[in-house]
Amino acid sequence: MTVLASALDTGGSDYADARAAMLDKLTALDAEHAKSLAGGGEKYVARHRARGKLLARERIELLVDPDTPFLELSPLAAWGSDYAVGASLITGIGVVEGVECLITANDPTVRGGASNPWTLKKALRANEIAFANRLPVISLVESGGADLPSQKEIFIPGGALFRDLTRLSAAGIPTVAVVFGNSTAGGAYVPGMSDHAVMIRERSKVFLGGPPLVKMATGEESDDESLGGAEMHARTSGLADHYAVDEPDALRQARRIVARLNHRKAHPDPVTAAEPPRYDEDELLGIVPGDLKTPFDPREVIARIVDGSDFDEFKPLYGPSLVTGWATLHGYPVGVLANAQGVLFGPESQKAAQFIQLANQRDIPLVFLHNTTGYMVGKEYEQGGIIKHGAMMINAVSNSKVPHLSVLMGASYGAGHYGMCGRAYDPRFLFAWPSAKSAVMGPQQLAGVLSIVARASAVAKGQPYDEEADAGLRALVEAQIESESLPMFLSGRLYDDGVIDPRDTRTVLGLCLSAIHTAPVEGARGGFGVFRM
Repeated sequence: MTVLASALDTGGSDYADARAAMLDKLTALDAEHAKSLAGGGEKYVARHRARGKLLARERIELLVDPDTPFLELSPLAAWGSDYAVGASLITGIGVVEGVECLITANDPTVRGGASNPWTLKKALRANEIAFANRLPVISLVESGGADLPSQKEIFIPGGALFRDLTRLSAAGIPTVAVVFGNSTAGGAYVPGMSDHAVMIRERSKVFLGGPPLVKMATGEESDDESLGGAEMHARTSGLADHYAVDEPDALRQARRIVARLNHRKAHPDPVTAAEPPRYDEDELLGIVPGDLKTPFDPREVIARIVDGSDFDEFKPLYGPSLVTGWATLHGYPVGVLANAQGVLFGPESQKAAQFIQLANQRDIPLVFLHNTTGYMVGKEYEQGGIIKHGAMMINAVSNSKVPHLSVLMGASYGAGHYGMCGRAYDPRFLFAWPSAKSAVMGPQQLAGVLSIVARASAVAKGQPYDEEADAGLRALVEAQIESESLPMFLSGRLYDDGVIDPRDTRTVLGLCLSAIHTAPVEGARGGFGVFRM
């Protein structure tokens, strides 16, 4: 075995400072996650319970197998917007009757489960994950439909939700809808377009238009039950495949549906138990410095997340600012690319491109651990071909067919974010640590560039330059870019799938790797386009 040696000084002041800074960030993160867990708040939670209904998270808990994890996705969606944190929707991956499923659940305590623009983005991302990884989809439905004041941002793109359900079914990926309350107007198509629909006596209401709309449109008098109740749909319309007497019964029936799917993973799970890392995962809290300008060795991270801390490094002496190598994680083979000193040079880019090609030849998923300020700039590096070398790395990432997993540990700036498989490059999953930052460049650098441009413009016009105004502008820009670079801001916009505790990294990646192997894992054989040599 090639066990990584650790040089981390857990008794030193640098470690203590980094750990304290990370714990402070985790405390702030917990406070934001608590907002999502609280749903619509005590008043609306109490009203929901008074109606004899389970909360959305309680429904998920009864649906998934006992004592199995639920990997929640995008819990901070809508953070920093006018809408509730979590966007009135819970999404994640859970195990139901031994089958990994993508689960979505409307939270009716938040504006009746109405969908806002961030709800839509979150739901579409969940469907994307289900499709890429061939995960059955279970929709736990109770929604008042579109949040009408924001309908202009929902109606037209929202049709993709129904398109996705039909495409999932066409691809042989099962879809199940369990209706707990309202599923009206466009929402009626969720059970209508799912392979299986479960409805609950005197609870489910599924119709294109409710009694008031029917009265206005046709003059017909009707009531909820005769128009769209569970019994009507079970006995008359045929929309309900299963008729449940209450919520626990509906969830029991959903579990039985999944048990009968005969849905099989493309790849078997690892047959032997994975050896845990040789080093304590708790030490991950003290590796990333509070100041991201200070470099750290990513091997210290790798040693605490891969099986047995066993890592075979590839080209260790070439392009040392990027660490590449092979390992297993919870028994699954992976290739790892991790930024070392932050900057990507030509050799690092060439090394990455070759490593990505090798992973594709071997059908091995890739894990990208981000801490990069981007590709190196300057006359020497431009003349040395940094553009074509960076383009080579980005080309390889873009056309790689094996699944990619990205974790933003520290900085992820500029085109380095692209080369390390940022959101735009379709990683199967992307998570961030609370220490992460991502933007076109660092706040000080961006503010400085704007200052230089403004100063040059004043000189060209023969005008005096206002140094006081310049200092104020730089401070304002730095503050703005700093706030927009933080993980909670980016997670709120669904630029990642969640901000995670560093100590959970191995577990989260393991759950993702298991889900990924439900679909075939096959690399590209050629087809990388033209590499500029």
